[in-house]
Amino acid sequence: MDLQHLQLALSERGVATVTIANGTALNILDSATTAEMAQLLRRLARDDSVRALVLRGSGERAFVAGANINELVQLAPDTARRFITGLHDLCEAVRDFPQPTVARLAGWTMGGGLELAAACDLRVGARDAQFSMPEVRVGIPSVIHARLLARLIGEGNARWLLLTGAAIDADKALRWGLLNEVADAGELDAAVQQLLDDLLACAPRALRAQKALLRAWEDPSIERGLHESITAFADSYTTDEPREAMEQHFFNRKRG
Repeated sequence: MDLQHLQLALSERGVATVTIANGTALNILDSATTAEMAQLLRRLARDDSVRALVLRGSGERAFVAGANINELVQLAPDTARRFITGLHDLCEAVRDFPQPTVARLAGWTMGGGLELAAACDLRVGARDAQFSMPEVRVGIPSVIHARLLARLIGEGNARWLLLTGAAIDADKALRWGLLNEVADAGELDAAVQQLLDDLLACAPRALRAQKALLRAWEDPSIERGLHESITAFADSYTTDEPREAMEQHFFNRKRG
């Protein structure tokens, strides 16, 4: 598979590391990157030599600082549905991955990036990492795998994150249960490696079976909520509110 927006590294121990490297400073997700990543993960899922998956962004400024605002501002209801369905399919490729998935979270993790991280089994963040769901500030609701946040951090914390659009730091993310571990400056890779060592010490078939059981134990209503949120996202583009809010929030700020 010829990768245009990603980098793939396969270790001798069976760890697949997928790095978002699409030329944006903050690893912003566009439709092309999302589609390529979903295709790659589905291919890796069929490789029995892969025992764990790590998702990360290039550099240390961000894991993924949201979706491409230049693409979002141009959407209409039909293209909005296609865009958010592509992101949904990527996050589902992560949730369906047969082996444990780990998100390495440096810098900013925002919007679609936080949904992608929430779809992973485990999350390790840098001490200076920041997390937010800012969609309501730019005229659209947080949808699809934002649905997972209440299970991770509790209903009240999820409501605060989704309704305010404000950011939380790594220490609060750890207290809330969004992160499994926080690493001090310069120690993020070592913390991820220690987690991988723990995973690889487990029996491969048993770990695969446990991952499948964890998915089977989930509340079936999650699936309904995910599909309903696709319609909510597309419907938000029946007015000019997303375009106007995005232009005010991003483009006017740049002009100033």
